[in-house]
Amino acid sequence: MVLFGLLLLPVAGRAQTTSPDATRAAEFLADSAAGLKTLQTWYVEETGLWKTTGWWNGANALTMLADYAKLSDSPDLRAVFANTFERNYNGKNPNFLNPYYDDEGWWALGWAGAYEVTHEARYLAMSETIFNDMTGGWTDDYCGGGIWWKKGQVYKNAIANELFLATAAKLGNLTQDAQKRAKYLEWAQREWKWFSASGMINSQNLVNDGLDQTCHNDHKTTWSYNQGVILGGLSELSKLSGDAKLLDVAQSIAESAIARLTDQDGMFHDPCEPAHCGNDAPTFKGVFARNLAILYGAGPAPGFRFFLRTNAEGIWKNRDSENRFGVVWSGPSELKTAATQVSALDALVAAAELEGASRK
Repeated sequence: MVLFGLLLLPVAGRAQTTSPDATRAAEFLADSAAGLKTLQTWYVEETGLWKTTGWWNGANALTMLADYAKLSDSPDLRAVFANTFERNYNGKNPNFLNPYYDDEGWWALGWAGAYEVTHEARYLAMSETIFNDMTGGWTDDYCGGGIWWKKGQVYKNAIANELFLATAAKLGNLTQDAQKRAKYLEWAQREWKWFSASGMINSQNLVNDGLDQTCHNDHKTTWSYNQGVILGGLSELSKLSGDAKLLDVAQSIAESAIARLTDQDGMFHDPCEPAHCGNDAPTFKGVFARNLAILYGAGPAPGFRFFLRTNAEGIWKNRDSENRFGVVWSGPSELKTAATQVSALDALVAAAELEGASRK
């Protein structure tokens, strides 16, 4: 089926234009299109999901597609949004809800992104439904606030709470309803007040995985996606609240992550590479790249643009003959799945955005 194979995407050779920045933007967008065509070989129309990846990774694929669509205005992707929605909203996880609040947050952001592209009310409504369910995870009587990672009160961690912040602020900026806007602002500010005092942001301005049983920083891995989602969340909250100081906090986290998670050539890594990233971590680096682009849009910093350019060029250089991207961006990689493809595409799309790609 043409729509689901993305056969109409602009995958021609790299474009040449008069502006160096416009040339790079067009190149990265063309590279993204080629990678998207490969990604969709894993897409299953009957399920609306991608083979070789899990449920929450599928939500990230949706978000990445929305970001690409904002730059390319590809009608094919609107058909993918519709198919994924219709195949799943009343399926195994009705209304995209399940036992994990972080899973729900990824889908809430994915449908918010689809709404920005299509302006279809059902996508925004679904994002709001998911967020309303997430509010049920908030408790003040354990660690003084925050939402649980999993329903049934198991572990308070960074990613679930970062996604709660990002979703609340995103919805606040999208809604046209003043009462809803106030509600989302209240939740986002409440979350950030708690998160910023929780201790999860360590002395290096990196975010650890979560809190231990004594409600202190557990000093577990500073995964790249925990350095990423907070950037998007604070950028959206700054826009919603008018508090520009939040961007300073976000920039300090971004700068620390870039300084400490890159190699001598400027290529980004998670500590699990190359062979111990499991089913989840192959998606992480792209989440950082995507949210770095959001932060750059709110407060440009030249170093962010250089970082994304460097990694996008490395990803493209190390692709295989089928335009598949691996878990390692700095060289050849054996692990190539829909999750690694989405992660790399996040970086390529973000680089295209920062280099000045505009809607066609």
